[in-house]
Amino acid sequence: MMPGLIHALRGTIAAALLLAAVSLDPASALEPQSGEAAGILDCERRLCTMLQQRNAKDEDLTCDLSKTWARNVIKSADQPTVTWGFGDARCSIRIHILRAQMTDALAARGEAHKLWIPPHTATCLVELDGKVRTLTATLAPTLVVKDGRIEKIWVNLTDVDGPAAVKATLWTAAGLADRVGLFQQPLIKSVNRFIATTCPKKYPLAAASAPERK
Repeated sequence: MMPGLIHALRGTIAAALLLAAVSLDPASALEPQSGEAAGILDCERRLCTMLQQRNAKDEDLTCDLSKTWARNVIKSADQPTVTWGFGDARCSIRIHILRAQMTDALAARGEAHKLWIPPHTATCLVELDGKVRTLTATLAPTLVVKDGRIEKIWVNLTDVDGPAAVKATLWTAAGLADRVGLFQQPLIKSVNRFIATTCPKKYPLAAASAPERK
């Protein structure tokens, strides 16, 4: 919610996590949906293949993702400057990342390069005052890449539509992330670990078929 990269993209979804305007049945609306985990894993596998093989001519990365979080899981990420005062939440987002743009940035050596992720809109549900409400959030993350590693990530929240209380929390969190650097280092560390360690370990066939780098 991510943050490119699934964790950055998950980070994008998670950033868009702070949500909520159309009432649904609160008793069952935010139960985890069937296929959520499988969809994330399939997107992760395809992203890992892209990152390791780095063939700019193959298809772009397109994934339809949805993730449901229990309130206590969200609360575990509270900070003194921003806290989650709502209930469970679920976000859905359609991710479309240009393969050539990502592979070129990761393959470059020497100077740092900026990787601009095109605007993505997440649609989220949140439990608020005993009801489930909807919020939409548009983000256009930017990553600084140098020698195959991520050095900085900006969430770049550009638009939020939904209940005032949740909007305020989302704007505050995004502002702290981009202007103050809150969450910055853990997110960067997670993304780089995903590229260098998680992908080769979980999907060794993709690594084995990757072109030799000179």
